[in-house]
This record gives sequence, structure tokens and C-alpha cells, in this order.
Amino acid sequence: MSAKKETLGKTIGVVVAVCLACSIVVSSAAVGLRSLQDTNAALDKKSNILTAAGLIELATNKSEIDDVYNTRVEEKFVDLSTGQYVDKPYDTYDMYKAAKNPDYAVSVEGSNVGFLRRSSVASVYHVKNEQGDVNRIILPVHGSGLWDIMYGFLALDNDGETIRELIYYQHKETPGLGGEIQNPDWQKKWDGKQLYKNGEVAISVDKSVKPGDQYAVDALSGATLTSNGVENTLQYWASENGYGNYLKRQSWKS
Repeated sequence: MSAKKETLGKTIGVVVAVCLACSIVVSSAAVGLRSLQDTNAALDKKSNILTAAGLIELATNKSEIDDVYNTRVEEKFVDLSTGQYVDKPYDTYDMYKAAKNPDYAVSVEGSNVGFLRRSSVASVYHVKNEQGDVNRIILPVHGSGLWDIMYGFLALDNDGETIRELIYYQHKETPGLGGEIQNPDWQKKWDGKQLYKNGEVAISVDKSVKPGDQYAVDALSGATLTSNGVENTLQYWASENGYGNYLKRQSWKS
């Protein structure tokens, strides 16, 4: 009987030791890879911003992405309630993480964008030409699709109204349906569309768009809720609830 107990005890001890060793290895790997993961995430963000900026063709490798971004793109911070530039709230500030902190966020009410809070201060990106003048503004946008929140970048000419790119980089939409928001052919349809008409938000996503309509883009076939989500997202962020006050000020021209 004692021999059996001793054997069982040894077995349990070995299992515990193996589990402990494995947990240490996994934890160490996670910690060790965190820096690399953060670096790759930052590089991916810069790549998407350069795509929205129309500059991605100038960067063919990782080092060039950093070089082009650092030379041609400047991140600024905007108080959305006033539309004025402010200092970066803190060193590691991220507008999406800040939305979860009541000290840096405001409630979103009466909107169908799919989130209940947004950050008080948002990042915007100035894209500069070779002469150093701002020729494009990139705005981070997000809102609900069919399954979850969709994250993207909206690029405007320096008139603050003409759309050049709408790039979605993170979503959970259905491949072949809502997932077509990443289809280059659909993305091209945004080029030249107008965000405002007579000072009011006018952009829409419709099932049947007449040729020459400057304020609408064709909805995605079989993806009504995703298409509605894109429209709701842009209408929210272009309004005074989002970047509206900032775009009216056009501070990048001064």
C-alpha cells in the first residue's frame, strides 16, 4: 500500500514539476517576445498610415517604412471638443486605450457607431509633401460592423473635405461579404468623394449610386450591415462629435 502511495506521489510531483517548467518557459517567451510584438505592431500602424497617405510605394522594406514615415508624417493631438491642438496627454498615449479610462474619455450617446465611450483627445496625422507643406490629413476612425468594431484610417486632402482613401486594417467581417471593405477595387471608389455638402455631413454608402454622385459610394453586395456601419462611422467622426470642429478650423494651414 505504501509503495502505491509513494508511486502516486512521485507521479503527481513529476506532473507538477513539468507544468511549472512549461509555464515558466511560456511566460518567459511571452515576455521576451513582447518587445518584438510591440515593434511589429508599430511598424504595421505606420505602414497603414503610409498607405492612406499615398506614400507606401516609397517604402519597400521595414527601414524605409520608418524613414518615409518620420520624414513625411507628423502625429498631432486634438481636443475633439474644441478642435484645437493639445500636447500629448502622456508618453504612452493611445486614443483607443484612453477611451477605457474615464479620466481621458467621454460618453457617446444617441449614436449607432457601436461604442459607448471615445477618447477626449484624438491622434491626427499630417502628411507633408517634399516642400514640407501639409497636403493630406489622416484621421483614425472606428465603428461597428456586422460582428465587431472596425478600425481604419480616413485620408482627406488639405481642404478637409475631399476623401482620398478609406483604409480598414482591423475587423471581423465575413470574408467575401463585409470583408470586402479591404478590397482595393472598393477602396478606390472613395477617391474624390466629398465629406460635406454646404457645411453638413453628406457622405453615404448606398445600394444604387448614380454616376457622378460626389457624396455616395456603392454599398457592398450582400453586406448591408457592414455598409451601414461604414456610413455610420464616417458620419459620426465627420460630425462635431468627432473631428468636425477640427476640420472646420483647418489649423494645419496656419
